[in-house]
Amino acid sequence: MPEIGPTLREARMLARIDITEVEQATKIRAKYLRAIENEEWQLLPGSTFAKSFIRGYADYLGIDARSLVEEYKLRYERPSESELRAVSPGLSRDRGRGGRGGSPRGGGGGGRGVPRWAVTVGLLVVLVGALYLVGTLGGDDGDGGGDTAARTTQTTPQRRGGQRRRQQTPPPRRQAARTEAGLRLIPTGEVYVCLVDQDGTVLIPGTIFTAGQAVPVRRARAMRLTLGNSNVQMRANGSAVDVPASSEAIGFSITPRGAAPLPSEQRPTCT
Repeated sequence: MPEIGPTLREARMLARIDITEVEQATKIRAKYLRAIENEEWQLLPGSTFAKSFIRGYADYLGIDARSLVEEYKLRYERPSESELRAVSPGLSRDRGRGGRGGSPRGGGGGGRGVPRWAVTVGLLVVLVGALYLVGTLGGDDGDGGGDTAARTTQTTPQRRGGQRRRQQTPPPRRQAARTEAGLRLIPTGEVYVCLVDQDGTVLIPGTIFTAGQAVPVRRARAMRLTLGNSNVQMRANGSAVDVPASSEAIGFSITPRGAAPLPSEQRPTCT
């Protein structure tokens, strides 16, 4: 499973992005971003904020936010207070019954006013009744035992079946369809970048970036990209995209489903 803090820190450092730049873009205070990177969850204002901050930070860096949030839930979230309260009343009632069972009637004080001969007679009656039941069951022709075994045989599979039903894994939740594409570029050399959205609005205006220079992460329903060459690493929707080696212009279409090559006549020019 992914390490939450180290994963976010390594992605930020690989892109050479300062923590203050992340703070300005995500509106998450820098001290909370550092706490997430160091996995100091006690410094965050609560579990709900922690998940929201992790999701916003990961989206900004262009990595898979869902897996990091799920990892946080698995490691650090505990049963809710309502679940704990649901168990407490039953325990309280059991304690109450135990307390009532220990009243003076069951103790030595309950013997006050009861003659000893009455106690002796009661014990004899119980003993005689027990001997009678043992003799009756022992003298039976075995049908009763057979019925008991049959009932046991019939009910046991039902209990086991009930256990199997309770242990069945619930069906997986359907993941909501992505409605927005995300693009992250990491220059490995000097490269020209022109990026527009589905309406033709310029997102990156024909800028030349150098190796290691931070390129802003951009998101839109759909985008068209022109690269001056292949001196770049590209991630679309958090997944790596293969950029073929080329010293000439390359074009890509980026949608929520991924990235695809773009014909030269459809490449934006940002002029």
